[in-house]
Amino acid sequence: MGNLLKVLTREIENYPHFFLDFENAQPTDEEREVWNQVNSVLQDSDSILSGLQAYKGAGQEIRDAIQNPNDMTLQEKAWNAVCPLVIKLKTFYDFSTRLEEALKSLLESLTCPPLTPTQHLEREQALAKQFAEILHFTLRFDELKMRIPAIQNDFSYYRRTISRNRLNNMNLDIENQVNNEMANKMSLFYAEATPMLKTLSNATTNFVTENKTLPLDNTTDCLSTMASVCKVMLETPEYSSRFSSNETLLFCMRVMVGVIILYDHVHPNGAFNKSSKIDMKGCIKVLKDQPADNVEGLLNALKFTTKHLNDESTPKNIRAMLQ
Repeated sequence: MGNLLKVLTREIENYPHFFLDFENAQPTDEEREVWNQVNSVLQDSDSILSGLQAYKGAGQEIRDAIQNPNDMTLQEKAWNAVCPLVIKLKTFYDFSTRLEEALKSLLESLTCPPLTPTQHLEREQALAKQFAEILHFTLRFDELKMRIPAIQNDFSYYRRTISRNRLNNMNLDIENQVNNEMANKMSLFYAEATPMLKTLSNATTNFVTENKTLPLDNTTDCLSTMASVCKVMLETPEYSSRFSSNETLLFCMRVMVGVIILYDHVHPNGAFNKSSKIDMKGCIKVLKDQPADNVEGLLNALKFTTKHLNDESTPKNIRAMLQ
């Protein structure tokens, strides 16, 4: 087991070699309490993704209402089409706040002394798997969201209509669920190209800030180790062939990209610097070796949601690989 996977980093001798069983890991008694708490959130993730995938905007109704401002029937039709969509968007937003709390619970468990983060990941594989599942969900959500411009159009129409207060007798009880304060929060959330990833990045940064007695390396080593393990799983056929489905390969890719982005936001020097504990050249190569359709969204996430890619300290060859 110890030599099953080599975690390839610039200082490999400092890292234990271990395999993260993303398919079969089960919680131990020590993990059970946190695992149950996180599982209560993750069990809703599939329905959130299904709801987002099925999202059909109210574009036509909104266009008709705007083009015919004096036709109250069309105004009402647009409003009645948009309101259920706004409730759905609030459900997605509420889930992001639950996911944020789940991530913080996992970070507390996987970084707390006296064990090192790599010892935590090796011994608490069920929690490591849940951490991976959060990242996997996050990138899937954001990939879908980027393909649905109707979300922002629908929400903008809702906010304009509420602020004009022209439809006083139409379904005003929606404001009990999405009041102005909530609408402002949702507006900021959906304005992000990758809102769930932004939520996790902020949560990880806040976790480091709030836990001043915890060394920063405890958090960043947890992320870099997981990125390295995923990279090795993907680039070594004898290991990747152990997975029961191709979906696990895609899972590994999303997790690898997710932890790279979190590392880049949390570490002062980022993930692309020469001193980074993540082999960025190797990680990008692994992605580029996959079918383009599987990785386009992931490469875009590295380009557009990382913090340090365009720093002067980023090697030119790494930047060129993501052009």
